[in-house]
Amino acid sequence: MGILYLSAENRVRTLKGILFVSVFAAAAILLAELPIVKQTGFSPLIIGIILSMIFGNVFRSSIPKDWTPGIIFCSKFILRTAIILYGFRITFQNIASIGLPGLLVSIIMVVSTFLIGLFIGTRILKIDRDLVMLTSSGSAICGAAAVLATESTLKSEPYKSAIALATVVLFGTISMFVYPALYHSGILNMAEGNFGIYIGGAIHEVAQVVAAGNAVGDTATNSGIIVKMTRVMLLAPLLLTLGIFLSRKKTGFDKTGSGKMMIPYFVFGFILVAGFNSFNLLSQNAVNNINFIDTFLLTLAMCALGLETDFQKFKAVGAKPIYLATLLFVWLLLGGYGVTELITSFFH
Repeated sequence: MGILYLSAENRVRTLKGILFVSVFAAAAILLAELPIVKQTGFSPLIIGIILSMIFGNVFRSSIPKDWTPGIIFCSKFILRTAIILYGFRITFQNIASIGLPGLLVSIIMVVSTFLIGLFIGTRILKIDRDLVMLTSSGSAICGAAAVLATESTLKSEPYKSAIALATVVLFGTISMFVYPALYHSGILNMAEGNFGIYIGGAIHEVAQVVAAGNAVGDTATNSGIIVKMTRVMLLAPLLLTLGIFLSRKKTGFDKTGSGKMMIPYFVFGFILVAGFNSFNLLSQNAVNNINFIDTFLLTLAMCALGLETDFQKFKAVGAKPIYLATLLFVWLLLGGYGVTELITSFFH
């Protein structure tokens, strides 16, 4: 609600910035609906950041400085609002329907992927910590949405989110083709339902899980989506843990007993919305409309990040983030298969 407290002049400038970003978001959503784009599995979020990054770097000097507050408003306040509304995509009944095996696979893959990424990225590859966390959360949880939510918690520079998102696009796209190909080849000797649990626990984006599941069958698609949304639910505890971790690292909370706790409070809104949605008080049509609005808001935030991203900063980072994302992709592919087989065989 911060825009309401601005002076009349600043409010107009902020609104102009928001409208400017909205043009990119609307274009991204329209492009995502084209059949040729749908086949790629690219969500409006991914298309939005690609469009805005290109424009922001080619025509950066043509963007009025007065619009900057509106762009920042989209990448901060609107982002947090969108993450809260993301809870309408989940119900606790969805989580219960996959049973304990699906839940365990989700938890194990999220925790292991994030911790492996954190260890390899910071200790072995010596990559910037924020960039490691963004890349790891994108691989571990839900791709672009996880990167956005983590960026809001870390308050990192936009170009770091852009790099993390690039890895999500690259390896998520590869996953859409590799997982079904392995299944049809017979290399993955598993039931279709178990394959759904596998891809739900291993593939980056929800849309990519749908694409991979559709290449196998309805059972794989349905179980894959539910497990994937369970991973999304784990975004809340991850962000809370990061908030506490950052409090201790940045403020010396653990040494002095003082300092402001950096807890991302929008996470509680996310949990409350998911809980409310579990009571089915709204019609499915109403929920679908809310999810459409939320997709627009997430795309808006993504476009704002793209406009703030400077390609020049990519050069300083080098290829190490790609190395990290590659190792996480291999873990999700091989480790995800092993974990799914182990858990599902134990419960049958």
